[in-house]
Amino acid sequence: MSVDPLLSVDRVDSGYGQTQVLRELSLSVGDGEVVSLVGRNGAGKTTTLRAIMGILTPSSGRVTYRGEDISTLDATETAQRGLAFVPEERRIFPELTVRENLELASYGGAPDVDSLSVGKALDTFENLQKRAGNAGSSLSGGEQQMLAIARALVGGADLVLLDEPTEGLAPYIVRDVMDIVADLNDRGITVLLVEQNVHVCLELADRNYVINQGEIVYEGTSDELRADEEILDRYLGVTA
Repeated sequence: MSVDPLLSVDRVDSGYGQTQVLRELSLSVGDGEVVSLVGRNGAGKTTTLRAIMGILTPSSGRVTYRGEDISTLDATETAQRGLAFVPEERRIFPELTVRENLELASYGGAPDVDSLSVGKALDTFENLQKRAGNAGSSLSGGEQQMLAIARALVGGADLVLLDEPTEGLAPYIVRDVMDIVADLNDRGITVLLVEQNVHVCLELADRNYVINQGEIVYEGTSDELRADEEILDRYLGVTA
């Protein structure tokens, strides 16, 4: 007997004004999975996350979470269901301290999900513990990414939508962020990971979707995608 996915995106069209970006896009994420959405710049990856989160309203199609149609909910209502969006630009509050950023995240999240306390979040992210009293603007790029992810956990997320978490980071910091994503999943958090770096996806994800011009052109496990040289070359411009 098949089990309904935690998140289902079914034939969604979406975009900005008169510009259509997503074209009948479908994907699913099972409870406890790490699923990647990988593609070149401008392929529609971030637009997909925005349509799931309620920042954009699909013009057609449906988004369901735990069996509930959330297609017409706004971002606040979606967050209250237990989804969190960590955008590429992170959007931490630069004038607030690390601790204050986390305390603010404890309001308005998912009320029925076991959220991480501020203290536990600081214990989990050692770098943040050391800099709990520092302003967000003083953090490195990697530390800001850690703070953005920690805020999602304090807000009670059980599905985290990560948008380009390794973008612009030094290679040794990329490794740290990858370890954080793996640890999230070990804690039972489901992750939908958007990345251009296919090698990050191949290491972290259970399954991968390749997106091109707003359409899903491939779905497969990391082993399957790693072995498919034609897909890697045509849509991602890399060899595994």
